[in-house]
Amino acid sequence: METKVATPKKSWYPLGLFNDPVLESVFLFYLGGTWQKLSDIGECFDTASRIDEKNEYSWSDEWTQTADRLSALGDSCLSSHHQLTAGESYLRASTYYRAALHRYPDPAAVIVKQLSHKVIEHYNKALTLLAVPYESVSIPYEGTCLPGYFLRAPVKHHKKAPVIIFHSGRDAWAEDNLWIATYAVKRGYHCLLFDGPGQGKVIRLQGIPFRPDWEHVITPVLDFLEGYREVDINRSVLMGFSMGGFLAPRAVTSEKRIKLCVANPGVLSWTESIYTSLNYLIPGLMPIFHAGDYDLFDEKMKACMEENAFVRWGIIDEMWKHGVNKPSVLLLKLQHYTIENSVKNITCHTLVVDGTGEEFSRGQAEKLYNALTCPKDFILFTEEDTGYLHCQPGALSVSYTRIFNWIDTNIR
Repeated sequence: METKVATPKKSWYPLGLFNDPVLESVFLFYLGGTWQKLSDIGECFDTASRIDEKNEYSWSDEWTQTADRLSALGDSCLSSHHQLTAGESYLRASTYYRAALHRYPDPAAVIVKQLSHKVIEHYNKALTLLAVPYESVSIPYEGTCLPGYFLRAPVKHHKKAPVIIFHSGRDAWAEDNLWIATYAVKRGYHCLLFDGPGQGKVIRLQGIPFRPDWEHVITPVLDFLEGYREVDINRSVLMGFSMGGFLAPRAVTSEKRIKLCVANPGVLSWTESIYTSLNYLIPGLMPIFHAGDYDLFDEKMKACMEENAFVRWGIIDEMWKHGVNKPSVLLLKLQHYTIENSVKNITCHTLVVDGTGEEFSRGQAEKLYNALTCPKDFILFTEEDTGYLHCQPGALSVSYTRIFNWIDTNIR
């Protein structure tokens, strides 16, 4: 009798477009934006086909070229009075300008601010032409303002509705997550998308770096939202994605006006996550840091950065977003990005999200869930449901279904 050999299951990811696994992940992130009409499939793959990984500026140059083409298409549509297609073209142009900035080698370059202004300009033109019920807002924050977008749910006169407050993490912008706001409004929630310190527009145009005590960011946001009569501040949902899966739980260790917290993916110690990743990437370097020989650590790191373009970009980008100029100072600053000693102070109902293919904070979601003493739930995305990668890129439909269903169930 002939024995049948089982055919091994093919994995759809990685896509095989880039040798650099981070570029693969970032590309999938923008490709996944097609679900919310922030990008289109052919435009993304065409751009990828032109990128030369040996050229540090190629990624940015090619995405900018695509963005410029879509911007010109939007102008052409608008001049012919086709407002809908003009808005859609501008929306994708804004996405591609953000993609161009995702991995720019020199964050101090003038073009970074120029492209950032194009992101905002095209996004606002798009939402206006597409008749999205939004309001660009400026949230008072320590002598300046944090930019955001407030989208209103259709509520009856004098009625209040819950609000979803969303922020991303280290790399994404508020503009990347229009789907959160769109589906929040459809389900009867107001939504605030905003960039905080270290993120999106704030780091590029205002130069404000990350801070670990994220409650000092969320408290002004809630104070701002209390000025809206239609917002039921007692039914606030704080949702943080990527590094936001650490920042949001950190905020609710002391800010008690939040009813529900969503950490996607959950992170107990961002410090441990970064240290572990760096130790894996450059074996033998972290023991030098832990021994306190910071000059030698910086010297060795400089040598690694000169040899490896990915390490060079990653460390420069991290130092810029954290407001430091030495790798050792960056690592010392990152020691404060943990809630191991304060997680017990979280009292709001918390959803911890994880994926079996989590690349950047593997194991942290389980650690956060186990450490929580508040009401809590856990969602695990798997290869079977396609949402198993970091923040479910390419699987936003299943991400939306499971996370928003949880909110609906528990917001009452």
